[in-house]
Amino acid sequence: MEIKGININYTIYGNELGEPIVFLHGWGQNIEMMKPLADLLSQDYKIIIIDLPGHGKSDEPLYPWTVPDYQDAIKELVENLNIFKPSLVGHSFGGKISLLYASNYEVNKLVVLGSPFKANDSKISRKMKILKGLKKVPGLKNFEEFAKKRIGSTDYKNASPIMRQVLVNTVNFDISKDVKKIKCPTLIIWGDLDEAVPLEHAYDLEKLIPDAGVVVLNGATHYAYLERVSNVANMIRSLLGGNKK
Repeated sequence: MEIKGININYTIYGNELGEPIVFLHGWGQNIEMMKPLADLLSQDYKIIIIDLPGHGKSDEPLYPWTVPDYQDAIKELVENLNIFKPSLVGHSFGGKISLLYASNYEVNKLVVLGSPFKANDSKISRKMKILKGLKKVPGLKNFEEFAKKRIGSTDYKNASPIMRQVLVNTVNFDISKDVKKIKCPTLIIWGDLDEAVPLEHAYDLEKLIPDAGVVVLNGATHYAYLERVSNVANMIRSLLGGNKK
């Protein structure tokens, strides 16, 4: 779909009559990284997963986008799909976009997974390199090859000039004041071993959002949503209250 002058790739599947859930992946990743979680919810919910611009099969932005640019592009895309109050599930970079979106637009329920929200609180270069340590993570040995094939970007030095600036814009963008405006129920899921965005930020975020709760997954990292994928899917299902057709 063409949004803001570029083509944005997305996939829709699952229960056409179910409540819509929009999934937004982390930096350097793509649709496939969210599918293990989304697939577990596809029987009951309508699934929309988006390749964020500059990632996967989506075009790069025509200029260095900010987080608000991503937010507005997502809003235009989902409204073009006749979805006006989605639930959002965002990991890391996608979570930051989701938080800003929920601060400014109507959202049914919000789930953020290891998501930065302060300026410079996310060491994204480390996040992009975290793949190197996947084989050391309990429960992710079989996931390592899957991830290698599906993580689109590598690190800052290999990014295009536009995406380098997008990365800088993202890291330096603080939404601490914005998240106070979030009205929807919000679930904050974090691994206690997350080295990319420390666990303390989960509790800081919880204090800022009026209706929010933190779930800590012990022994899990920045990819907690994949390491405990069944548990996280059940938490999302519980938050949404089951499917209401």
